[in-house]
Amino acid sequence: MKQKVKYELEFPIHSSPQLLYQYMLTPSGLSEWFADNVNSRGEFYTFIWDDSEEKAKLASKKSGEKVKFRWLDEDGNDTEYFFEMKIQVDEITQDVSLIVTDFSDPDELHESKLLWENLISDLKHVIGSV
Repeated sequence: MKQKVKYELEFPIHSSPQLLYQYMLTPSGLSEWFADNVNSRGEFYTFIWDDSEEKAKLASKKSGEKVKFRWLDEDGNDTEYFFEMKIQVDEITQDVSLIVTDFSDPDELHESKLLWENLISDLKHVIGSV
């Protein structure tokens, strides 16, 4: 199995950090843009897409600031891979950005970044930040 590479993307978003945070943490918020359906039982989340299902654990969260999900393997054990979404507010302009950290296979890096761009575009539509 190839080692995945870590990458970071930044997206400006016109939203209050509090509103944005709801869409990053709650199953109902996440299912509006990140996956077709999201279920959670405590800190364990199941992300469902058309033909696949992935499980993750909420590794950390800080209200209005960031969430980090660690992917689990088939046996429910932590993997070394995670994705993190961090809200950054510019102190001077008060502009809000969403910083995404994720992992990808090296030869799928471009597609992974495009996927996030599409996801964030959906998120912007959902929260009216277009």
